[in-house]
Amino acid sequence: MEECGTKPELECYDVGHLYNTVYWVDQGVIKPPFWIQLILGIHGAILPSVDNLIFMKNTADKLFGDDYIFSVLAVGRHEINLGTVGVIMGGSVRVGLEDNLYLAKGELAKSNADLVAKMRRIITELGFDVAGPDEARQMLGLKGKDQTSF
Repeated sequence: MEECGTKPELECYDVGHLYNTVYWVDQGVIKPPFWIQLILGIHGAILPSVDNLIFMKNTADKLFGDDYIFSVLAVGRHEINLGTVGVIMGGSVRVGLEDNLYLAKGELAKSNADLVAKMRRIITELGFDVAGPDEARQMLGLKGKDQTSF
């Protein structure tokens, strides 16, 4: 990964995955800033709740300090609510039809753009900034599309 300038997304479905990440950090395979996706509510993942999100975030803080950036991925009806909590906690959020089909109770989203627009409205109404693609690449230390061969 390092040789190719690839940044892994570390999908952590439970607190044990955070401890597994420590192993790879200690082996020198993963270098900061780490991008940790806290995943809640997928079959086999930690249950989707604010308490569990806080637990995962607090554990990551203890293990990685300031060496990581996190994002929240919560499925189904928890996507927007827990994503909002994640933003308030200083993280990013992932939304999209892969994880949730509904824009609101009983209202199917027509596209990923619907879910992104809703999350963006919430984030900006709460007074937070939304990163654009270039800013996100800088935050994560990514090389950018212009430096890839595909």
